[in-house]
Amino acid sequence: MSEKSGADILVEALVDLGVEVVFGYPGGAVLPIYDALFQQNRDPGRGRPIRHILVRHEQAATHAAEGYARSTGKPGVVLVTSGPGATNAVTGITDALMDSIPMVVITGQVPTALIGTDAFQEADTIGITRHCTKHNYLVKDPAKLGDVIHEAFHIATSGRPGPVVIDIPKDVQVATARYAKPGPIQHKTYRPALKADRAAVEAAVEMLAAAERPVLYTGGGVINAGPGASQLLRELARVTGAPVTSTLMGLGALPASSPQWLGMLGMHGTYEANMAMNRADLIVSVGARFDDRVTGRLDAFSPGSRKIHIDIDRSSVNKNVRVDLAVIGDAGHVLEDMLKLWKGRQTPKPDLSEWWRRIDGWRAAKCLDFADSATEIMPQRAIRALYEATKHRAPIVSTEVGQHQMWAAQHFGFEAPNKWLTSGGLGTMGYGLPAAIGAQLGNPGALCIDIAGEASIQMNIQELATATQYRLPVKVFILNNEYMGMVRQWQELTYSSRYAESYSDALPDFVKLAEAYGWKGIRIETPGELDDGIAAMLAHDGPVLVDCMVAKLANCFPMIPSGAAHTEMILQANEVSGTMDDEARALV
Repeated sequence: MSEKSGADILVEALVDLGVEVVFGYPGGAVLPIYDALFQQNRDPGRGRPIRHILVRHEQAATHAAEGYARSTGKPGVVLVTSGPGATNAVTGITDALMDSIPMVVITGQVPTALIGTDAFQEADTIGITRHCTKHNYLVKDPAKLGDVIHEAFHIATSGRPGPVVIDIPKDVQVATARYAKPGPIQHKTYRPALKADRAAVEAAVEMLAAAERPVLYTGGGVINAGPGASQLLRELARVTGAPVTSTLMGLGALPASSPQWLGMLGMHGTYEANMAMNRADLIVSVGARFDDRVTGRLDAFSPGSRKIHIDIDRSSVNKNVRVDLAVIGDAGHVLEDMLKLWKGRQTPKPDLSEWWRRIDGWRAAKCLDFADSATEIMPQRAIRALYEATKHRAPIVSTEVGQHQMWAAQHFGFEAPNKWLTSGGLGTMGYGLPAAIGAQLGNPGALCIDIAGEASIQMNIQELATATQYRLPVKVFILNNEYMGMVRQWQELTYSSRYAESYSDALPDFVKLAEAYGWKGIRIETPGELDDGIAAMLAHDGPVLVDCMVAKLANCFPMIPSGAAHTEMILQANEVSGTMDDEARALV
């Protein structure tokens, strides 16, 4: 067995792991790796070459890898240089950790002899990323590099997925060693449990069978567990008759068209979802973590319910909300076991008719209705028009972060998993465009749309060039209200309309900017232009940016104010529901 350079070992290991796409940006500390990639692309004996996608900023590389991973189920891979290359990637690494996205980030480092000397483009990448990764490595021995790469992919993709960083000094990339593809990875300490304890699953089924007001509360963990987990969730909902709600990250696990779907819950969730959670006698959390955007004021969160928490990450249990039963395991495996036990009971479906009657009462509030306009485009109307024009194509939708993100979650119906890509835990502006690029690369025939705001899109707008270079037909649909909309909304509601620095002054002409990058640009300014503008976007076979001018002062409702309870939602402008009784007496 001949020896190979560390760079060649890395590339060969990536090929062995089935990596097809790497998102990156070159620099001095990773030039040996880039040379190895260059060589493998011209050596037919090395098998299918890895495709490198040149982004315009390292943060965009990480978000593109997230979009690729979220939409395909495969880990995203990033390659960046040392120093600023690595630090620019930290936002996306943290984003992936918060949203449990499998990603491996390979960073260059100065030669080992220079580590700690403040050498040119040196940064303590391991120290910087220690708290925003599942694990990280500084590889100083080329003989260990192959095993580290395989182990890193195992850690990133198993258990609760997340990002792993491999920091490789330049001299290690040049030094030689032998490489052999290792066998199945058996980490000596990291062994997440996939199958849950049978007694815990049995207890969960018994609690669900006894409940009179159950709610299935689902999160991104169901999506991460693969398409099979979503199918199992749908079957569990069917056989139990229980209503289903989800977090922002869990949209699509249950079809939005299902009569059992309550909509998203939480700060900008539906009235019926939040009221059902508050009045439930049993909450079954599947792959969700009871985060603050879901719970509202903790002491008022679902006070009369028993709670079951199904999660592969033991550390998430009882972190925010105390639960009555923990079921530790992969969501797909646990749902499968629950279904088998439920069906083995051979008992009639529980009579939840009274529970559904109350839910229908809350639904009667029509909390997602809005005051339409004949003279200006309401953002909710724009999202609904986009949905109606594209739903037959089952698009992959990414978003930036802000009002447009919440309007998309509320008004764009998702029927399947892995079609909704957004930054949930970290709330990263600039996420959507590179995520759409990553999704398009992973799903070449799909319609990939980034629903954006005029402020967020500018965070990584340079990635228009990436889509142009690789001929990616990504669509960007900007809801342009000329404000940092969510900031302005909070300032209106909380700070007496003191709009400190939230007006987006000196905006570019987005149509001309799109054209400068080789995109087609479209501007929509009136309600009468909306349908034709969307149709023109969809008819163009290349990348398109739509600048849709929407009502400047529209607010995103429903909304639970900060520090409030689920029962204290703002349903429409200038109205706070107060504490509702069970029949939702103060309907809008």
